[in-house]
Amino acid sequence: MTPHAPASVTCADTLKDSLSLLEGRFAESTVDLGKDGNDSSIVSYRSCGRGPVIVLLHGISSGAASWLQCALRLEKDAQVIAWNAPGYGRSTALPQMQPSAADYAARLELFLQALGVNHCLLVGHSLGAMMAAAYVGKGYKRASRLLLISPAQGYGSDAKQERGRQIAQERLDVLRTIGVEGMAERSPARMLSAQAGDTERAWVRWNIQWLNPAGYTQAVHMLCGDALQAYAPNGMLGHVPATVYCGAEDVVTTADDSRELAWNLNLPFHLIDNAGHACYIEQAGAVAAAIRHQLSGHLYQLS
Repeated sequence: MTPHAPASVTCADTLKDSLSLLEGRFAESTVDLGKDGNDSSIVSYRSCGRGPVIVLLHGISSGAASWLQCALRLEKDAQVIAWNAPGYGRSTALPQMQPSAADYAARLELFLQALGVNHCLLVGHSLGAMMAAAYVGKGYKRASRLLLISPAQGYGSDAKQERGRQIAQERLDVLRTIGVEGMAERSPARMLSAQAGDTERAWVRWNIQWLNPAGYTQAVHMLCGDALQAYAPNGMLGHVPATVYCGAEDVVTTADDSRELAWNLNLPFHLIDNAGHACYIEQAGAVAAAIRHQLSGHLYQLS
């Protein structure tokens, strides 16, 4: 596990099965990317399955493990790789104090290169969607199809900069005041719909409890200082086919906001019913089906 875990990591009876599956079928590995300045950089990730490659990028309050149930539903169809973003899990943080989405995208390119992934379906949830959009928008070529789930759009545009500064201050104040464990207790109410079960709530809390405060702080600066649409000049996300999904009951990146983004980028838009922001946790089967549907298009693009 990550070396940054708190002493009192929640391990309720409701999570015993999930934790057993996590270590048995979605185990953590690391890859060394070589020197980044004076230090060696590594990326930790979880993987399962064989076949065409699906790469999963988590959001700001999560990690690779959070994709467990979704990944296990896809392992018969594909090789599923979920990274821990820089500063998360065992992954080396970025050298920039206030990185952009492009900085995360550059690290993603090195990660995929190190794993020998030349073609993949790239899936980004929330802040991971900003990273995925930046990856495609900066012209990297290893993603042949893109799926943005409940995409965070960022606050780096001229119109949102002041709001971005406020949100950054608020988030970092919360981190300093109540810490990662306090954030974990609060988060299920915003991350999931009111109908979510105890297991899903415990899983959200468990994943948040592994956050590295320094990595989270970098990600807050990215969220508040950059914008997804900065990587889509003229309303185009490069030449990679893309689709937007959102939980129908998402109160973080709302269905209306996600629909508007899809409209502005001329992309298809779909809802995940009975799901909040962490729809891939709450409705793992539905999200896996959506990814599987995109996978067929990914294979078509490669043929």
